[in-house]
Amino acid sequence: MIAAQAALETRMLLRNGEQLLLTVIIPSLLLVLFSTVDIVTVPVPTTGGAGEAVDFVAPGILALAVLSTAFTGQAIATGFERRYGVLKRLGASPLPRWALMTAKTLAVLVTEVLQIALLTAIALGLGWSPHGNPLSVLLLLVLGTAAFSGLGLLMAGTLRAEATLAAANLVFLLLLVGGGVIVPLTKFPDAARSVLELLPISALSDGLRAVLQDGAALPWGDALTLAVWAVLGLGAAAKFFRWE
Repeated sequence: MIAAQAALETRMLLRNGEQLLLTVIIPSLLLVLFSTVDIVTVPVPTTGGAGEAVDFVAPGILALAVLSTAFTGQAIATGFERRYGVLKRLGASPLPRWALMTAKTLAVLVTEVLQIALLTAIALGLGWSPHGNPLSVLLLLVLGTAAFSGLGLLMAGTLRAEATLAAANLVFLLLLVGGGVIVPLTKFPDAARSVLELLPISALSDGLRAVLQDGAALPWGDALTLAVWAVLGLGAAAKFFRWE
């Protein structure tokens, strides 16, 4: 039942034009734009050399892809399913509610795999030279997915669908600008940077950049930040989520 529901959730995600715009087209366009046009001065990697813009931008765009799917897309879709009574009907079916949430999580993971494969291919075509341990990258992506999924479900389960639509898109735009995805956090004042560094998008983008650009081992500080957000988000979603 979980596999069947996950397959259905995945097909619904991939057939939704608005979702594709948010999860595929926008990250791809941002990756190409900021990797080829001299808009933002990127920091020099610790591995030495001048570095390419794509080496800085690509990890941030991978983090943005996780944000767009696990948080924004899932919050909006789940919010409207709740409004139209879909979740209530599914909750009364033989599929347990925990299994429904598991199926939604699997659908998010499948979508992210497709996203990351596409964005990686584009980045490699632009001259990206990733470094580091793939297992560290995988762990960061999983922790980021858990953190954003919890926050997305919390928003969808507590706000009205229209409010969720507006809030999720607003948060996406704010984190795109202030989450270290494209603009380095060093560009912000010290007081603001100390707060922005605690955000899950900042931890994910900086952690991926430390591994893929600088060739570092697992950045434990960023991983711990993501783990804390995951526990808080999923715990709050489990406690406050309303099915109708």
